[in-house]
Amino acid sequence: MVNKEHTYKAEDIKILKGLEGVRKRPAMYIGSTGIEGLHHLVYEVIDNSVDEALAGFCDRIEVKLNKDGSCTVIDNGRGIPTGKHPEDPEGRTALEIVLTELHAGGKFESKAYKVSGGLHGVGVSVVNALSEWMEVEVKRNGRIVRQRYARGIPVTPVEEIGKTEERGTKITFKPDPEIFEVIEFSKDVLSHRFKELSYLNKGLKIILMDERDGAVEEFIAEGGIVSFVEDLNKNKKVINAKPIYVTGQREGVIVEIAIQYNESYSEEILTFVNNINTREGGTHLVGFKSALTRTINSYAIEKGFLKEGKESLSGDDVREGIVAVISVKIPEPQFEGQTKMKLGNSEVKGIVETILNEGLSRWLEENPNSAKRIVEKAKEAARVREAAKKAKELTRRKGILEDTTLPGKLADCTEKDPSHAELFIVEGDSAGGSAKQARDRRCQAVLPLRGKILNVEKARIDKMLTSEEIKTLITAIGGGIGKENFDPEGIRYHKVILMTDADVDGAHIRTLLLTFFYRQMLPLIEKGYLYIAQPPLYRIKRGKWERYIQSEEEFYKFLMDIAEEEVSIEGEMEKKKEFLRLIFEYGRLMEIFEKKGFAPSYIEKLILSDINEGSPVTSLRDFSLLKDISLNIQGVIRKNTGEKEYSVLIKNEIFRSSSLWQIYTKIMDTIKKGLTIQRYKGLGEMNPDQLWETTMDPQKRTLLQVTVEDAQRANEIFTILMGDDVEPRKDFIVKHALEVRNLDI
Repeated sequence: MVNKEHTYKAEDIKILKGLEGVRKRPAMYIGSTGIEGLHHLVYEVIDNSVDEALAGFCDRIEVKLNKDGSCTVIDNGRGIPTGKHPEDPEGRTALEIVLTELHAGGKFESKAYKVSGGLHGVGVSVVNALSEWMEVEVKRNGRIVRQRYARGIPVTPVEEIGKTEERGTKITFKPDPEIFEVIEFSKDVLSHRFKELSYLNKGLKIILMDERDGAVEEFIAEGGIVSFVEDLNKNKKVINAKPIYVTGQREGVIVEIAIQYNESYSEEILTFVNNINTREGGTHLVGFKSALTRTINSYAIEKGFLKEGKESLSGDDVREGIVAVISVKIPEPQFEGQTKMKLGNSEVKGIVETILNEGLSRWLEENPNSAKRIVEKAKEAARVREAAKKAKELTRRKGILEDTTLPGKLADCTEKDPSHAELFIVEGDSAGGSAKQARDRRCQAVLPLRGKILNVEKARIDKMLTSEEIKTLITAIGGGIGKENFDPEGIRYHKVILMTDADVDGAHIRTLLLTFFYRQMLPLIEKGYLYIAQPPLYRIKRGKWERYIQSEEEFYKFLMDIAEEEVSIEGEMEKKKEFLRLIFEYGRLMEIFEKKGFAPSYIEKLILSDINEGSPVTSLRDFSLLKDISLNIQGVIRKNTGEKEYSVLIKNEIFRSSSLWQIYTKIMDTIKKGLTIQRYKGLGEMNPDQLWETTMDPQKRTLLQVTVEDAQRANEIFTILMGDDVEPRKDFIVKHALEVRNLDI
């Protein structure tokens, strides 16, 4: 893998073509201009650093999310070559060419890099083109050089700014708001990817620093993909206590596979090529599935668990309950598209098959007890598969899985073109009745569901087909059910919209529905057909004027806008805004404690007495936050710490109090005066006109599109919330309890 005989020089950078068209068609290069494309920028930059690690020259990468919205990636690799490129007629440096020319990089020939994820040479130049500005610093050959760009165009020359004995590359870029719909990076999304990279690269340390809140996370994994699989299974009951680990190398291709079975009914297989998550699989996945099925069948027949010629296990049978990670390193991978979702190298199929067949056969022989449990689980899956097949045949004969007989409770639309048709799945007959009256009958269908549907996380397909609500969903949507049998071409609506109440029951029903679609109709999500309606949470009325508000955040922003008109403190406008922001946050936190049974006066006494131990609330995260906010408010509106009372001008009257809670409630009472505030708990509380105007009218509504951006995280959450194991669910609830904002008591 490491070719240290050949140094990384300017002539290693090959020029293929310029940067034309990237800004006009960014989705061609990064997938989208939404949240996924935004984070793809970071992945393109960090992939270059990881390629340096694969080549043996880098063991540390730092990623900083800066307060100004930019991102910095620093590695201790060799540094991008900075010498003049011998083939460039303009005499530019290799550094400038790499950052401003499409298809320019050191990965087209195998001298500088034996293995790399960034194959096409478009990554960092595309990031440059799609950034408002980018700055690069390179430490190499004792020098530090720098260049700055604006939307892909150099605005400074490549200039030396210092001397150093270190080496590496530092790239800082700010996504261009002219290109991206969202320009704020998500720490959670990046954390997951960096954790993934640490598993795939033993010993590589990745540090994520969020300058926005001061948080720092480190990712380093010495156990590699074995630890990866164990982590994926951490909330599940496993069959083989230690994961199966198989590795080998053939024809320059390095293969690593880790497998661990659990007692669930689903499968989770993650595939990677040169550290890139190939979410759509490819030849390495095909080879894995083929070898797994053949090897387990051969072992089962040899040991007498199956009768040769009479019994066999299908691929679905042997993969039930499997969690596997497949990582291959290939000198010249062929991907389908720049986003690299699917591997196309035909030779890899046979290489993976051979290596897995040999390694898995050896493991099965050496671990007979675990091997027997795996085979027995697969045999049980086969029995259930046959039962499910019979159940499907029965339900088809009755018309349940066919489009010909639609359920009676479905109020269908007249539009027959699925691309123009919408289906609202509504909770309960009451809300269903309102939705049926409110809808546009030409293109909007409504399907009311009665009560909570079956939790499919705990049920196989044969049980699902006995559930009336599940059968109703299958029939209404079309396309069938199950991983192998679902046909996206049969879907009758290209917008399937979940419309549930904004209370605990509504959230539960929505989670059950999402679990069903994720497990049994995944292509519906992958094609972008599944949405969640956003009915308003509040209706605010004053005289003839009214406004609908969809979230608590928007509600408090509305109230704060009024407060800016009604409340004054000594000092400039910015000081007043800071005070209002702090007092609103203080009040919201205090309201949480009040809902949990703690009197605000009691909490304020604890804050003032500076009690840190022995209190029923001192272990709660929000208590220390309240203390910090109270100190910050004191710094904003008290002249000195010796004064006992705060003084605030509310609607031209001075209000003094030593209690921030009293000040908050006084402000809220004042700004709410004259307003009629209605908080909706259910869709049934809205009349059809209101439901249409706020939630169903395509011109005014807000819909959240459901995406499977990260199958692993989605799988983990569904397992925790909907699975059999109680302890992980309890831990999750305890951990996130204080984040609850809408709690029915």
